[in-house]
Amino acid sequence: MEDNSESYVSLDEGGRSSTTENFTKVSIVPLVFLIFYEVSGGPFGVEDTVRAAGPFLALLGFLIFPFIWSVPEALVTAELGTLFPQNGGYVIWVASALGPYWGFQVGWMKWLSGVIDNALYPVLFLDYLKSTIPILADGFPRMIAILVLTFTLTYVNYRGMTLVGWVAILLGVFSLLPFSVMGIISIPKINPSRWFMVNFKNVDWGLYFNVLFWNLNYWDSISPLAGEVENPGSTLPKALFCALILVILGYFIPLLVGTGAVFVPLEREQWRDGYFSDIAKIIAGVWLRAWIQGASALSNMGMFLAEMSSDSFQLLGMAELGMLPSIFGKRSKYGTPAIGILFSATGVILLSWLSFQEIVAAENFLYCFGMMLEFISFVKLRIEQPHDIRPYKVPLGTIGAVLICIPPTLLIFVVLALSSIKILGLGVLALLVGLLIQPCLRYSQRKQWFRFSETTSQRQGILF
Repeated sequence: MEDNSESYVSLDEGGRSSTTENFTKVSIVPLVFLIFYEVSGGPFGVEDTVRAAGPFLALLGFLIFPFIWSVPEALVTAELGTLFPQNGGYVIWVASALGPYWGFQVGWMKWLSGVIDNALYPVLFLDYLKSTIPILADGFPRMIAILVLTFTLTYVNYRGMTLVGWVAILLGVFSLLPFSVMGIISIPKINPSRWFMVNFKNVDWGLYFNVLFWNLNYWDSISPLAGEVENPGSTLPKALFCALILVILGYFIPLLVGTGAVFVPLEREQWRDGYFSDIAKIIAGVWLRAWIQGASALSNMGMFLAEMSSDSFQLLGMAELGMLPSIFGKRSKYGTPAIGILFSATGVILLSWLSFQEIVAAENFLYCFGMMLEFISFVKLRIEQPHDIRPYKVPLGTIGAVLICIPPTLLIFVVLALSSIKILGLGVLALLVGLLIQPCLRYSQRKQWFRFSETTSQRQGILF
């Protein structure tokens, strides 16, 4: 890793780190696939919606929920991401609207939620392979496989955003292609009446909402990378729109095929993560199952890479803003935040023992609180700073800005209300830790135990 003699990174008048000019920016096509992997990565993991609620509600959920959650979150991300086109993303949005204390809190919640989310991908990776390689189902071999996978993907992240972006494109194409093939083969075998099967008396609403929410959120996760994007004012909104279409189709079409094909059993208990590989075998044979298993493995690698990039650059952005010690702002010779990557990878390893359902519920709980702060900040900035230059602006007035935040906020309360006692306790504990870390860091800054960056805004007394 390159030795940076400067102890901390400062921001120029435009809010962009002076160090980013030396590194290649991410263009629109890699950005689309990075967003795709931040949010989705393909239909791997949606099987639990069928187990929780049956075919009709699963399909209905992936038709309606994008308009309740994904579209509003993507619109907010496009506007605020272009208003503040620098690393740190939502941390800067909330800090600008509500002050540095709450900016730090949203950073803590989103980083921890992201690390928990990233712990899921090695689990999903092995779940898709365990039917072919049973030794990976549990025990010591599974633990070793998780460690090897985590270290390998962490190294790819360390090598730079350009590599991560183009790897995401290749993985995305390979991951989606087998589902297109499966859809074409299954057309003569589709019975549309199967799509309308529902039993409202036997619905696991907690699992249903959690899986839907998990599969359709994280649109704002690309914002901590805004400083690495080429011409973010126009590139970011276009990439978000393209990724939105890709994500919705990537979920809905495989669900149509899997629930509509006449030879696929609809026993709901069989619909667990990894079941699409069994569906592929039923529809086309072992060769398609092997392809989907390989696609799942690569998709989980793509999601891991995208999430770790977001998490680590968020820490870098917070360091550039003076919220974290300046060591988090140092870059490797590849332009990547080495310390942020190390911290994020360590969190992934520590949390990888949790089950799929526990990981989804825990990250959703933390993510909900962070999103509430973002929606409040979006509306507050619209009201108090209406004349700020926004390269992209949601084509609605102040009242419209409030209205688009109401449906996702109501969904947040539903997800929180359905949390188990265990998840509720762990979530509240995590929130309390964040409330204590920020004043401790400020105290260490006053005592000069660590070095912190001094931004232009801090020197002028504007933001921090």
